[in-house]
Amino acid sequence: MAATQYYATGRRKESTARVFLRPGNGAIKINHREFNEYFPIETLRILVKTPLLLTETAEQFDVLATVSGGGVSGQAGAIRLGIARALCEFNIELRSRLKKDGLLTRDARAKERKKYGMAGARKRFQFSKR
Repeated sequence: MAATQYYATGRRKESTARVFLRPGNGAIKINHREFNEYFPIETLRILVKTPLLLTETAEQFDVLATVSGGGVSGQAGAIRLGIARALCEFNIELRSRLKKDGLLTRDARAKERKKYGMAGARKRFQFSKR
C-alpha cells in the first residue's frame, strides 16, 4: 500500500470514466469541475458517492475523474464503477463489501441498434393493408 494514487476505469452505456483516488479530505472533481456543479441532480451525486460511503472512505480520498461520452446518468454510473474498482486497488479486503452490493459489476445494458426496414430498434413502420 505504498502507492500515492489509485487508478481504475469505469464504463456504463456509452460513457467511460478514468478515476484517480488520491489521499485527501473527500473532494471530488470531475473534468476539472466541482462535483456539485457537474452533477446538479442529487440522485446522481448519491449514486457516485455510494462506494465511498459504503466502505467509509469518503473522508480519506480526493477523487479526480475524467469522463467522456454518453449522458449524465451513464457518466455517473461509469464514475461509480471506477471508484469501486480503485478502492479495490487500495485495499482488496473492501472487495467483498463492494461485490455484495453489486458495485463491481459492469452494467452491460446498452442502446439496441436500429434494424433495417424498421423505424427504430423494435418499432415498425405503420402497416397499411391497402
